[in-house]
Amino acid sequence: MLFIKIIIYSLIFLSCSTIGILISKKYVNRVNELREFKNALNLFKTKIRYTYEPLPEIFAEISESIESNISTVFKQASEKMSACTAGEAWNLALKVNTLNIDEEDKTVLKNLSKLLGKTDLEGQLNQIEMTSDFLDKQIRKAENQKEKSERMYRTLGMIMGMVIVIILI
Repeated sequence: MLFIKIIIYSLIFLSCSTIGILISKKYVNRVNELREFKNALNLFKTKIRYTYEPLPEIFAEISESIESNISTVFKQASEKMSACTAGEAWNLALKVNTLNIDEEDKTVLKNLSKLLGKTDLEGQLNQIEMTSDFLDKQIRKAENQKEKSERMYRTLGMIMGMVIVIILI
């Protein structure tokens, strides 16, 4: 009987610790996804400036060159551009995909759609540059939040596991 109690207590502790780790991982993933978006926008800016390819092709190439969760956003936007405008396709792709970024980050990325495919080369480059600058601010915010919250949730998961085990003993 004691052996079964020890196993149950261990499972409770491990479950709580795992939940804390999973919650803390969200903050790490947010920072990584924002950095990936920044890299993708830099690639996008370079391709627009030097290749003069259509937007669906550029988005498809970006989706192939990126291996993270972000590639699906660019791939879906590329596919949806045949049915709607570039800005609408970008917003739909951001809305449909499950990302670790928060609403403020999505709003910054949705600002890219305002002039996407509607203006000349310089207008689009300026919009990409402005979005990239906003992403820099969001990355700094996300890093600060990660530093505060990541360790807290890991520790909180372990402490909650210990508290539940102590209460059950």
